[in-house]
Amino acid sequence: MLSGCGSAALVGIDAIPVEVEVNTGSGRGGNGGGEGFISIVGLPDLAVKESRDRVKCALESSGFALPRGASVVNLAPAGLKKEGSAFDLAIASALLAASGAVDRNKLKHAVLLGELALDGRVRPVRGALAMASCFARETGNSGRGKTGRDYNCEALFFPAENAPEAALGAAGRIPVYGVRHLRELVRHLKGEEFIPETRVDLTDYFIAGALSGAVDRDFSEVKGQSGAKRGLLVAAAGGHNVLMVGPPGTGKSMLASRLPGILPELTLEEALECSRIHSALGLLSEEEPLLRRRPFRSPHHTISDVGLIGGGREIRPGEISLAHRGVLFMDEFPEFKRSALEALRQPMENGDVTVSRAGGSCRFPAGFMLVAAMNPCPCGRGEVELGCKCKAADKARYLKKISGPLLDRIDIILELRQLSPDELINAPGGESSTVLREKVKKALAIQHERFRDRPLMRNALMAGNDLRRFAALPPGGAAILRQAITALKLSPRSYDRILKVARTVADLDGSEKITEAHLFEAIGYRRSGFDV
Repeated sequence: MLSGCGSAALVGIDAIPVEVEVNTGSGRGGNGGGEGFISIVGLPDLAVKESRDRVKCALESSGFALPRGASVVNLAPAGLKKEGSAFDLAIASALLAASGAVDRNKLKHAVLLGELALDGRVRPVRGALAMASCFARETGNSGRGKTGRDYNCEALFFPAENAPEAALGAAGRIPVYGVRHLRELVRHLKGEEFIPETRVDLTDYFIAGALSGAVDRDFSEVKGQSGAKRGLLVAAAGGHNVLMVGPPGTGKSMLASRLPGILPELTLEEALECSRIHSALGLLSEEEPLLRRRPFRSPHHTISDVGLIGGGREIRPGEISLAHRGVLFMDEFPEFKRSALEALRQPMENGDVTVSRAGGSCRFPAGFMLVAAMNPCPCGRGEVELGCKCKAADKARYLKKISGPLLDRIDIILELRQLSPDELINAPGGESSTVLREKVKKALAIQHERFRDRPLMRNALMAGNDLRRFAALPPGGAAILRQAITALKLSPRSYDRILKVARTVADLDGSEKITEAHLFEAIGYRRSGFDV
């Protein structure tokens, strides 16, 4: 007997519809299997092949019998590699329909995803948001999908832990049901006991979270370092990359951790974009199915290239993608592997990364704001007065771990100094994160109006034509820049970044035009107390 239902495969952070077909009959299977044998075809990986054992145990533990004879399970399209355990629930349901335990017509327009425990419980899966939104887009469209299946999806069945996330992805177009056990699903399909529909209003849920966003780490808690605070304010207002240099204990990590508190709130579009990435790695929860705060990622310096950039046997996003629309904080910057640091160059420039492997390639968004921190020398003290005994050659070798091309892509370099005891005790904390955030919002409002035909555009993303149009030099500005380029040995890319930062400084001042004062401040952020 033939039966089937819908499911989905996760490829990177995107979902592709999959049709689960089951054919049962008497006799031995094509692979030599006997009664109750299940053969899975359609390019399954090891985890999918193992689902036949999980499904058999789950069915038996739940009190259901396997179809008589051997069964063949086909996952279409057959040319797409199927990975993971998310097909368990769909395979089990199709087998139940083939055995007559449930009505085949009830599954015809249903999509099921979930991993089965041996006792029949349904465990959560990765990518529920992308999978649900995939079918929400397909439903109602004319024509057929890649499998030739009519994607008029009428119900989505997800693990209960993934149901809120899936409901957000479905956006009210398709009912979503959270399943906790296989028996619960069968009772629902037979009309004996219905599973309540999971409803989440996307807009209301997002707005409620945005309004409750209190700043838990405030800039006013950091003593002194007014220059660094100003530099981070400029960075937040324009989306610029930052490098902080200073001895241990000067507040680099404290400042970085407080930076998200002065960034503008995520828009709904940005929240969905970021949540898709986190969903693909299973980082969303039943209690928090949608990101409502800008991401802040702080990987350890021992991270691998794949962990930072993305990839692996099953291509997955890395830390730079998890930090999309947020902050990527890299402490002990020179201690990261050279190959990992150099791999940052292209994503920093383009805002995305394409990971290619033998099995295919995936493009991941990576529009992060880099905030890096480092010591001025191997011992960290930097100055003889502070007890530094590093040799000049050791200092040079340490600083050379950061290449010139990578440094070119950093807009703002901030030098933090050791505070004296009096400064540490008596220095005021300065403006609060709430005050600084309002300044950032005003600067961003100016940028949104400037780039109104290009959404999510910020000063740091301006190209050559934008610079000529919106960052014109003031009278005497050419002479100032010529002198700075000669003295600081700046590259053409650094020249462009000075103009971008100057434009942001002008926006913070509410100035339509860049003045010499704005230009001098921007040049100051390219200078540092050490030679890289």
